Amino acid sequence: MKKLLLSSALVVALGFSFTSCRDTEKKADDVSDKTEGALEKAGRAIDNAANEVKEAGKAIDSAATEVVGDDN
Repeated sequence: MKKLLLSSALVVALGFSFTSCRDTEKKADDVSDKTEGALEKAGRAIDNAANEVKEAGKAIDSAATEVVGDDN
């Protein structure tokens, strides 16, 4: 019984020594910072794509007007 109790205490102590709260928090902060930068870049890319689509739509309207003519 004594060996079981000491073995369990050793396993628990080793578990705590490998997993530190500060390390986990620091890693979470690092991931958060990297994710934030990626989300900002994705947002800018979406905005740029939307502007390009808008410009393409205007070009299509202009070309269609030239083909059909202004008298319709």
